[in-house]
Formats: sequence, structure tokens, C-alpha cells
Amino acid sequence: MLTKAILLLSGGLDSTLAGKILLEVGVEVEAVNFTSPFCTCTPKSFGCPASRLAARQLGIPVRVFSCGREYIEVMKRPRFGRGKHMNACVDCRILFFSRARDYMLKRNADFVATGEVLDQRPMSQHRHTMELIERESGLTGRIVRPLSAQCLEPSLPEQTGLIDREKLQAIRCRGRKSQIQLAEDLGIGNYPCPAGGCLLTYEDFAEKFKELLDRQPDFGLKDAKLLRFGRHFRLPSGAKIIVGRNQEENGIIERMAAKGDALLLPYGNTPGPSVLVRRGDTDKDLRLAAQLMASYMKGGAPFQVQVKLGKSPQVLPTFTQIFPIERIEAEKWRIGSKEVS
Repeated sequence: MLTKAILLLSGGLDSTLAGKILLEVGVEVEAVNFTSPFCTCTPKSFGCPASRLAARQLGIPVRVFSCGREYIEVMKRPRFGRGKHMNACVDCRILFFSRARDYMLKRNADFVATGEVLDQRPMSQHRHTMELIERESGLTGRIVRPLSAQCLEPSLPEQTGLIDREKLQAIRCRGRKSQIQLAEDLGIGNYPCPAGGCLLTYEDFAEKFKELLDRQPDFGLKDAKLLRFGRHFRLPSGAKIIVGRNQEENGIIERMAAKGDALLLPYGNTPGPSVLVRRGDTDKDLRLAAQLMASYMKGGAPFQVQVKLGKSPQVLPTFTQIFPIERIEAEKWRIGSKEVS
């Protein structure tokens, strides 16, 4: 009976190499990919395209799991602290490994495998942190790290002979020269990115997340997803304003408008951004939002702005004679400042 592993496959180079090594030593491999609202390469819920490409290249099945609401709750109150910005890498890893453990048991697999490299990531890949994550996820001794196995204590599968430890690697570094050379040796090419990333490690995005957490601690998944799109403003009244930055974002913002939101659109054929108003229920909030919209529109003022309520087809009376607000005034309400995707 073949030894079976559940591989956490991000689609990056390291996890792809881990899968290839396991296949080379005769292990049956099934992959899982966990998505979150803040993955830099997962703008939609269908899973990281890189993980699907890597699974095809390895010839293994991959199962995608969404950790949306559960992930958001963990990020609101992480037990093991945050990194430089709002990233809670240890708690994130515990969540993913716990889900992998459940799937391992369901599939009668022998262990969980990852592409982790000892000391590569400052928060989650030191020896003591790896041991902590194993304990907290219920996987003590049952995680195999093929790229760094010979630098770590033998896992249970290595101790019991389910996998030959001598055929695993001893990589320990921050760079990826060793992995790139190993990929060449193993015939692994066409990997789309060295490793995945998290928007919570980006300063501008982290500011948006922290502001939302401070001002709306009861926020939900839809509020979190909106952080990815548009320019964000918080009015003195507490209303949240999101201004689209391009045509694609305008469409996304319009589709994400929910019951209770107001949606501001340029009147007629006038080009300009779509603007979503959340938690703003006064005429003053809507007028300020319209002025913000006008400040990002080309052409001469005044503008006309039409208002809709959420997904309702009802169009309210338009605002007329809308002049752009001074940018210096608008920046007082801006959350973050750097344009990031």
C-alpha cells in the first residue's frame, strides 16, 4: 500500500518542488490549496491559478478550500501576534494546517507535506514557530518538509520508514538559489512565482484593514473583500466611501453594492468613477461622496451625479452643480495613500 501525503500547494516554487520530491520517492500525493480574501494572486474564489498549473505539471489532483469568513475572524483576533504590518502569519498557518489535518484524516493519508524552508520567512518558518504550528494544528510529528527535512528533527513518517529521509533535502536559507537549481535538476519549469503573498504585508493595504478593524470591529467578509478595490475614504460622520480607479474596478464596486449602500454614478455619458457609500445615510454624506467623485473626473465642472440604492434599480434624484472637492481636503479622509492593486 502506497504512502499517501496531503500537500499544501500554493503554486509557488517551493511547494511545487516539495510535491515533485515526494513523487520521486514513491509517495502518492494529493494537493490542497487554501484561498483567503487577501492572497495577492487570488482575486476570485476559484483558487489560485498557480496551484492548478502546478498540480497539472506534477500530475496530481488538487482540492481548493475557501477560508473566507473563518480566516477573517482569525485575522481580527490573532492569538500569536502580527508581523511588521497586519499580517498574522502564525495564526494563518495554524488555520490552514488544521484544515489540512481534517482533510488528511478524511482521505486516510499518512501525513501533511509543505514546501516550507527553515528560516526562510521571518515570522512563521523558524524552528520553534514550526513546532508551535504543529502542536496547535494537531499535527505534531506528522508534517514532512521535503526541502528542509535533513535540517529538522525526523518526522514520524521518516522515523517509521514511510518515507526515506536520505532522499529529502537540507535547504536552509532566505534566498531561493538552491530551489531554483533543484527545479532545474528535477525538470520543474514554468512556475509562475517563487512564492505566494499576502496583502496584509503591504503597508497601504494593512492601513485599510487596521482602520476597518478599529472603526467597524463587526465587519464581515464583504467589507474585507472591498479593501482590495478603489480609493478608500472615511468621512467625519463615519461613512465609508470607495472610489473606483478604473473601469474594471467600477464594475466590481457596482456589483458589490449591498442593501443599505448607496451607489453614485456619473450622469449620462460623462466618464468618471463609480462610488460606493457604506454606512452613510444623510444627504450631506452623499453630497460629499459626489464631490469626491467629481475630483476624479475629467472635464469642466459642475457635474451631475445620479444616486442608486444598493442593488435596487431605483434611481434617486440626481445631484446637480457638483464641484470637485479640494484634494488637500479629500486627503484628510483618505485611508492609506499608495496606489496598490
